[in-house]
Amino acid sequence: MYYKIELKDRVRVPPNLFNLEAEEAVIKSIKKKYDGYISKELGIVIDVAGVKEIGKGVIIPGDGSSYYETAFEILSFKPELQEIVLGRIRDIVDFGAFITLGPIDGMIHISQTMDDFVSFSKEKTLSGKESKKTLKINDICRARIIAVSFKDPLNPKLGLTMRQQGLGRLDWIKEEEEKPAKKVTKKETKKKESKKKK
Repeated sequence: MYYKIELKDRVRVPPNLFNLEAEEAVIKSIKKKYDGYISKELGIVIDVAGVKEIGKGVIIPGDGSSYYETAFEILSFKPELQEIVLGRIRDIVDFGAFITLGPIDGMIHISQTMDDFVSFSKEKTLSGKESKKTLKINDICRARIIAVSFKDPLNPKLGLTMRQQGLGRLDWIKEEEEKPAKKVTKKETKKKESKKKK
């Protein structure tokens, strides 16, 4: 999920930015520090949305840089368990598919790509044995996040599934929605009820 988060930090502005206005120099310093920053608390920082407040600058002897107490907003993507996401298949390998969700990639294990026996072909496609569905690079898909790991902060891992109803390649979902609902006859209802009583 995307968030707008307000932060406060002491921002270091190096001497090579002293020729700029204080606000512009502070924004450049914040962007350098936070663009692409990844943490469990903030997620993946996409951009600095704006500066709300800049305090007075302080120069620390021996450093030469000025420091500003600053309040600012960042835009961040923080993946949440059970969240439904839309992405494009970036690569397919023998154990699954990698899907780009914008600022991060997720992995869909081959067993989670569809509710079928799935095989991998050398043409980098995954095929369902019964359903005849195929998944290939650049397909746009809807998936659910089932695992999030920030164990390696520089390379967070996302596990996804497409096996549930309403998930998968977008045209699969559309076909499923357009199928007429199966009508249950009185005879089938009576059979089910008699089985329950036994």
